[in-house]
Amino acid sequence: MTERPSPRMTSRRPYLLRALYAWILDNGMTPYLIVDARHRDVHVPPSAIKDGQVVLNIGPTAVGAFEMDNDRISFSARFGGVAYPVWIPVPAVMAIYSRETSEGMMLPEDPYDASAPPEAASVDADGAQGGALVATDDERESAAGEGADSGDGGGSSSTPKRGGHLRVVK
Repeated sequence: MTERPSPRMTSRRPYLLRALYAWILDNGMTPYLIVDARHRDVHVPPSAIKDGQVVLNIGPTAVGAFEMDNDRISFSARFGGVAYPVWIPVPAVMAIYSRETSEGMMLPEDPYDASAPPEAASVDADGAQGGALVATDDERESAAGEGADSGDGGGSSSTPKRGGHLRVVK
């Protein structure tokens, strides 16, 4: 018997991003992205890049002219008080999560996206890809200042600012 060729699907990443973005906003939380800044078409201020990654606040009060389609995310944000246009190809997005709860998702490698760099995939010790992101109390942070300005007028947070440490849990 001849095997039927399977149809080629489009990338699932933009659909996951839009769904999680809406979920985070619907719950009154602030969506943050972790982006692989080494991806060839990422356009962010060099000063915002740390260890090849950038953490961006993409909440409605922090960005302007926000657009998310199947190929890219673009918006205008303030970095150190200076407005800057930001372009992020969808394959460069490594994770999306809520600032307040650290709940979200590391995006798995997409077999339908040939442009995604192999190092953007999340693989744990058991070889499983993706997973939920959860931060312990010691790992929670307010990432304002580590990407787009928070736009909340600089109000203080009940948790101290520290480096972000998300981990994959099963």
